Amino acid sequence: MSFFEKLKEGLSKTRKNFTEKIENLVGMSTEIDEEFLEELEMLLIAGDVGLKTTDRIITAVKEAARNRTIKNPADVLPFLKNYVADILRDDKQRMRLSGSPSVVLVVGVNGVGKTTTIGKLGNYYKLFGYKVMLAAGDTFRAGAAEQLKIWGQRAEAEVIAHEEGSDPAAVVFDALKAARARKTDLLFIDTAGRLHNKANLMKELDKIHRVIQREIPDAPHETLLVLDATTGQNAITQAKIFMETSNVTGVVLTKLDGTAKGGVVIAIKEELGLSVKWIGIGEGMFDFRPFDPDNFVEALFNK
Repeated sequence: MSFFEKLKEGLSKTRKNFTEKIENLVGMSTEIDEEFLEELEMLLIAGDVGLKTTDRIITAVKEAARNRTIKNPADVLPFLKNYVADILRDDKQRMRLSGSPSVVLVVGVNGVGKTTTIGKLGNYYKLFGYKVMLAAGDTFRAGAAEQLKIWGQRAEAEVIAHEEGSDPAAVVFDALKAARARKTDLLFIDTAGRLHNKANLMKELDKIHRVIQREIPDAPHETLLVLDATTGQNAITQAKIFMETSNVTGVVLTKLDGTAKGGVVIAIKEELGLSVKWIGIGEGMFDFRPFDPDNFVEALFNK
């Protein structure tokens, strides 16, 4: 099965919750009236597209109906498909990697798949010939370093780790030194995700940033926020907190294969101004790829 086929299969719950309900609305409607628009608005909100994005889409549908770009309900679905694709497309560089090492900080709450994501990112770049190192900066979660070491073995990447409970900034410092000494291309840094104590989280991330920038002034080159797609709008709330604590440059969206809330991809871009850069649609090492907006839309809107 190709990655696109896996993506299509993974989005089946979202398609049932989102696209198919809109198809049913279109099939039962004869004109684009207020009742149709209200029902469409409810379906978009229920699909975790977000209030701001829903309002923008409904306004666009009304305008298109007024200027006769869409003439009847049957035209709405292809209009939505193109409109969503335009929202998601991004001309920015996928990963801003520069220098040796390029430093990628990975943040997010516990349980979203940060450590797994780092292992898969390490493997992805290893396959393209990069020399990769991983830093076990989550020293608070029991077994986090051991989990990262397992992923490091799979990706054939060296892992820098200290004892559980040690200072994360000290791990990062040692990893930066080791990465430069070993002429590493890419250093991925895991972090703790103790969102229940925001003050501690901010203090910890700030300290890590200071250590990184003292050693490599233009780093981190990327700060990736890992979000769990199954949490829907809760992911948006999490993202806002992490955007206050660090300079998030992009999102990794995990567990897209197990959710009916895949519409959150649209909300992330529209409401937060963040690009989804990577997606995960399974547990396997290769069930993880760069996010392609056009493939996503094709998989979401076509059975």
